[in-house]
Amino acid sequence: MRWVYLIIVVVFAIVILIFVVQNLGTVTMSFLQFSVHAPLALLAVVIYVLGAATGGTLYAFLRRSMQRSAGP
Repeated sequence: MRWVYLIIVVVFAIVILIFVVQNLGTVTMSFLQFSVHAPLALLAVVIYVLGAATGGTLYAFLRRSMQRSAGP
């Protein structure tokens, strides 16, 4: 099973590398009054990390709330 996970990680890394190479062009992202000029791949990675952090924090918060409401 370890080899299957390793193959999945390698394939995922190759797909990400292809995405980065194909999306080096600079794009503009605007939100409210803020505007950022950066490569599309970089913006995608930043948004992914922010989403993962937000989702992980929300999951931990809900899990702790459920455990506390269940009582000791």
